[in-house]
Amino acid sequence: MADMVDYKIYGDDMQLVEIELDPGEGIRAEVGAMMYMEEGIAMQTNTGGGLFIGLKRMMTGESFFITNFVQSGEGKGHVAFGAPYPGKIVPIDLIEFNGTFICQKDSFLCAANGIEIEVEFTKRIGTGLFGGEGFILQRLEGHGMAFIHAGGALIERQLQPGEILKVDTGCVVGFSRTVNYDVQFIGGFRNSLFGGEGLFIARLKGPGTIYLQSLPFSRLADRINAAAKYQNKGENRNMGRGFIGGLFNDDQRF
Repeated sequence: MADMVDYKIYGDDMQLVEIELDPGEGIRAEVGAMMYMEEGIAMQTNTGGGLFIGLKRMMTGESFFITNFVQSGEGKGHVAFGAPYPGKIVPIDLIEFNGTFICQKDSFLCAANGIEIEVEFTKRIGTGLFGGEGFILQRLEGHGMAFIHAGGALIERQLQPGEILKVDTGCVVGFSRTVNYDVQFIGGFRNSLFGGEGLFIARLKGPGTIYLQSLPFSRLADRINAAAKYQNKGENRNMGRGFIGGLFNDDQRF
């Protein structure tokens, strides 16, 4: 049974979650996620269950180590974790999902002690080869609170039995275990080459809850990278003009 923690989420587009811990209660988080903690909170960094557990977590795109924050002082203690980029923090009560929730590999932020973070392999190899965000997902197991992060705006959808929603692979944040997840080829020569959506798309089939994000980190990184390349090209052109202009400056004599 996981620790029963209380929490508050602050902010709008750059959110943080503050966790309130009673004596002996703890929260586990990815390395580097902690924003602040009060006196009395003890921090312990380890693999979270041995070498194999750490290696499995690395396969999902997370760090080898995980950090536990335990209230070792008297009374209540508080520790806060910040979102890695603009978006929303999503509280997940695993009791409401029958003890299991599937999420994208880099969306996990923190969870109450007692929640296990496992590797979730999709059933079809095509999902792994062409899924865009990877073959390996994360499976959160336990009965308590976990917190995941969605980039940009957050959309929660309740799929009815047999209802199908097709989504850009990077826009899937997480879903309940009852949702069937697969990846399909978009189809069509022009769609594939000029559609701008990639070659494959996620197919989610209900029943169950799904969470979607409008700004996947991969999309944000691509835009930043493209802007940086454009700026560097502009700087190189300006440097070239300055050098050539200097050669023909009125003060220069050849």
